[in-house]
Amino acid sequence: MAADRVTTGEAPAATDKRELDKLRKRLRRQTGNAIIDYGMIKEGDKVMVCLSGGKDSYTMLEILRNLQRNAPVNFSLVAVNLDQKQPGFPEHVLPEYLDRLGVDYHILEKDTYSVVKEKTPEGKTTCALCSRLRRGSLYGFAEEIGATKIALGHHREDILETLFLNMFFGGTLKSMPPKLLSDDGKNMVIRPLAYCREADIEEFSRRMAFPIIPCNLCGSQPNLQRQVVKEMLAEWEVKHPGRLESMFKAVTNVAPSQLADRELFDFEGLERVQAERTANRIDVVDAG
Repeated sequence: MAADRVTTGEAPAATDKRELDKLRKRLRRQTGNAIIDYGMIKEGDKVMVCLSGGKDSYTMLEILRNLQRNAPVNFSLVAVNLDQKQPGFPEHVLPEYLDRLGVDYHILEKDTYSVVKEKTPEGKTTCALCSRLRRGSLYGFAEEIGATKIALGHHREDILETLFLNMFFGGTLKSMPPKLLSDDGKNMVIRPLAYCREADIEEFSRRMAFPIIPCNLCGSQPNLQRQVVKEMLAEWEVKHPGRLESMFKAVTNVAPSQLADRELFDFEGLERVQAERTANRIDVVDAG
């Protein structure tokens, strides 16, 4: 009977632990690779981890804390949450969670909610303005606390969705880079989860039982273009497994001469290049 209890009672827990460990290792490896590939974190960096209360930012904080223990460079982490004064926002959740972890943190209070609701016309989406206000508040606070890097929790699918949104609605071929210098040159933004799949993050978040805080400002808006693009990409991945991986690889493997941006590539000067190469071939033949 004792053996039966072990088999039926402990095996599921052991299986769950193995699955969680596998997820953690995969996310750690992908995050570590992204940090190395793009030189995201250097010796002595103070990394401000922007914590929204969603699955992505919780996962980012957990994985960075995990990597911090064995990293070849010394860096510190400080979690920052922007309390935008949304009605019903559970202000106690993040402080209680971070206190349990023993993580250094700040709660930045800015009533961007009222501004967004006031400035956004009826029926229009709030995301663009909300994002700008949130970004401005966090950038300024990073300077205030001496943070050298600002870590955002965007993952692989976020990057691909932004790529298509810009192509479809902005007429530009750009996305969210893994590492970005702000326009004013004051802040360095990093996206450590750039190589991570959203499905893995979602499953990791579920198994870790993070205290998720939903966004009640924009999360319920119908017909968000990002949601439409998200569904399109998800459908492609179902029909053609591996397509998203291939698409993300394309973002990291750009051939400027095969596009049409005159600022990025000197099409006007191709005749000069042709003449130089022809002259070089002639020189080689003569030398032979």
